[in-house]
Amino acid sequence: MRDDQGLSEAAQLFKVLGNESRLRLLRLLGEAPLTVGELVAATGLSQPLVSQHLRSLKDAGLVTPDRRGQSVSYQLADEHVSHIVDDAVAHAQEPDTTRSAD
Repeated sequence: MRDDQGLSEAAQLFKVLGNESRLRLLRLLGEAPLTVGELVAATGLSQPLVSQHLRSLKDAGLVTPDRRGQSVSYQLADEHVSHIVDDAVAHAQEPDTTRSAD
């Protein structure tokens, strides 16, 4: 039997990841560190909404800010974040033969 240690933390992580806009931000940050303005331009989301999502992602330990003078860039906290997002997308795109037609 597997140890249940860490399941609560993982559940919180998946709760934060359960938002399409946040996943989009993480994918973009997986390519390169970006500022809030660059993320706004790339996604079409409003600046306050991008900032709110980044705060949630930062609080979950998924992104880290990097202040350089007046500018703050955000980047993925580590390579696991990119793998989690890529694996989730790949899994979602696989044909599922186990689901019954509704």
